Amino acid sequence: MNSEFVYINEVGPRDGLQNQKIILDVKDRLELISLLMGANISGIEAASFVNPKAVPAMAGAHEIIDGLKAAENCDISVLVPNMKGFELACEAGAKIIAVVPSATETMNQKNINMSLSETIDSACKILQTAKSQKLQTRAYVAVAWECPYEGIVQPSTVISIAHKLLAAGADEIILADTIGAANPASVDLLFKACVKEFSPSILSGHFHDTRAMALANVYAALSQGIRKFDTCIGGLGGCPFAPGAAGNLATEDLANMLNQMGFETKVDLPKLLEIVEFCSNKLGSPLGGRMSRWLTKSGQQPQNI
Repeated sequence: MNSEFVYINEVGPRDGLQNQKIILDVKDRLELISLLMGANISGIEAASFVNPKAVPAMAGAHEIIDGLKAAENCDISVLVPNMKGFELACEAGAKIIAVVPSATETMNQKNINMSLSETIDSACKILQTAKSQKLQTRAYVAVAWECPYEGIVQPSTVISIAHKLLAAGADEIILADTIGAANPASVDLLFKACVKEFSPSILSGHFHDTRAMALANVYAALSQGIRKFDTCIGGLGGCPFAPGAAGNLATEDLANMLNQMGFETKVDLPKLLEIVEFCSNKLGSPLGGRMSRWLTKSGQQPQNI
């Protein structure tokens, strides 16, 4: 058994909702975030300061952050796609800034209509500016294992990008399996290479469950000393710019697995099931990770909210 702490960063309010047919308003999103904080989630990615014309579900990001100024005991982060988004995030009072360059030329072109070099330069300028303002910073490397357009991504490419982002001021690097194409062997390979270059304490994993391997991929990352992961309540999510991308690793699945393995998460599992029910009702569709039914039958029955 293992009593080490594993940090769970909930991305449901941003990544999970950005591509849903039913768009939740600011009030509902703030309620979701409040419920997640009540379940003792360590960190929450609350909003994206992207053009709402491009991603309507993210409209009202300023109101979201304004409504969370009194939040305590939870790290509230936001995604910024460009310098304009960063400026808006700062105006709203955001304290933790995340940038998300992709590891390949084509993915960046499809996602934000910029070349790979332009995307990295833009991310680095945001990171430098954020650090000059004493903000916390996170940098994702999207499609770190495989790109839907260019195929397998080499570890050396990811490491090179990570070095540039860290040099610009990133406090941590999150490797993202954007389309859920990674497997335990490839996860082990990439994180092993990264741990040789960087401290595992600044590395994190973001896995999608497209091929039913998200939990196995977490285990591979844990074996390399990684202790921080993104998850999404109910398994919501999926990149709108990545064909075939399924939902993220469900928060309740990871929390349950870690708890059974003896890791400490501080997460309240019964409350997670209540939040899954809340999201299902709001979005008009059944949600829940692979362990939800078992958790419910074993006595973790969610109560009506």
